[in-house]
Amino acid sequence: MFSPSDTIVAIATPVGRGGIGVIRISGPSAHAVARTLASDRPLQPRHATLVDIVRDRTALDRAVVTFFPAPHSYTGEDVVEISAHGSPVVLQSIVDSAMRSGARLAEPGEFTFRAYLHGRMDLVQAEAVRDLVDAVTPLQARAAFDQLEGTLTARISEIDAALFELSARLEASLDFPEEGYHFIEPGSAEEDILAVARQIDMLLADARRGRLVREGAQVAILGRPNSGKSSLFNQLAGSGRAIVTDIPGTTRDLVTEVVDLDGMAITIVDTAGLHEAPSDAVEREGISRARAAEEVADLALIVLDRSRPLNGDDQSLIGSTSKRSRLLVANKSDLPESWSAETLGLDVQEVSAATGEGICALRAAIATALSGTEPLHDTPAITNARHVDLLTSARAVLRRAAAAAAAHTAEEFVAADVAEARRLLEEVTGARAPDDVLQEIFAKFCIGK
Repeated sequence: MFSPSDTIVAIATPVGRGGIGVIRISGPSAHAVARTLASDRPLQPRHATLVDIVRDRTALDRAVVTFFPAPHSYTGEDVVEISAHGSPVVLQSIVDSAMRSGARLAEPGEFTFRAYLHGRMDLVQAEAVRDLVDAVTPLQARAAFDQLEGTLTARISEIDAALFELSARLEASLDFPEEGYHFIEPGSAEEDILAVARQIDMLLADARRGRLVREGAQVAILGRPNSGKSSLFNQLAGSGRAIVTDIPGTTRDLVTEVVDLDGMAITIVDTAGLHEAPSDAVEREGISRARAAEEVADLALIVLDRSRPLNGDDQSLIGSTSKRSRLLVANKSDLPESWSAETLGLDVQEVSAATGEGICALRAAIATALSGTEPLHDTPAITNARHVDLLTSARAVLRRAAAAAAAHTAEEFVAADVAEARRLLEEVTGARAPDDVLQEIFAKFCIGK
């Protein structure tokens, strides 16, 4: 893991040129390192100071420097933030100068890790920092900010408090074995444990849609050549990303675009037309890639040309995708129809990729197919797969404890299960988390955060 005793430095803004770039220094020598850079101007706590940044008596830039003394800083340590001009050359020169003055380059996530170590945030909030930086939809940002504000932590704390009270009563019974269940009766213990398990149930109820908000999903558009896949892709993407012509086989490779669909970051994948007789090696490779995209997609849109009779390629695709998550899309509803949904005997979404008719209804159907509910509007309480796994395990342990209490099993076994459930909850918030888990979590952060 990281060494918390060093003074670290990194560029905290994205790579590339910009109006302003921010360099963050944190650690016991942060103020001293900054003073070597900031000419001879004193740095007043929490006051922005305009200074010349110098190295070897040569000015590198004019910047605004702010000193945040411990513990009232992002990391809980002395922190200095330098807002300089956003030239990568200038910013790197300042970082190099800070390193020459005793700082070392920060590892990915090290600033937030120090904030976690110094109690400025728990592990749920630390993970929310990364999610907020990575957010690409407003709902993703809102969900991450809610967790950064401590909404999930508060709910887990309520559950843990109930378990703590239950654990104390069970432990009291163990201290007086001659009294049996003097402090808690078996029936009461079972009901109290199940009540806590139901609180976890409520948290996990929207876990699927929460993960969709955080992680997004992939939707593959499949169909025979000239069924209108690329036109539909452009409608969903909101731009002319894919080439559209009357020539069959225009799309040879995968074309992707990330779109905001009711708060979910959905990757739409346009694929080559699927048919049994590809004309050349390039088309065969395009079809192979289309099949690969179908395998990994969370949802398939099977595009059928309503203006032409269904052929063997259509029927083959309908049959091969019957056991997977899919939507059948009858395209070209603006043209005279050659077949109807009634004759097909399956639910079909009718659209016109040329005019945009039915696209809004299709977007809503995609959102419902992915989330299993109506389109998302409320912020999900839980979005992280790690949290879901730990809470699911805690719920299973509590149900086992409730069954043991109902069967009049010795209270030490019930108490052990309750203690295990509390340990799992503490691993969610980071009150008790293995080093390898922390390493994995913070390694996914960007440098400078």
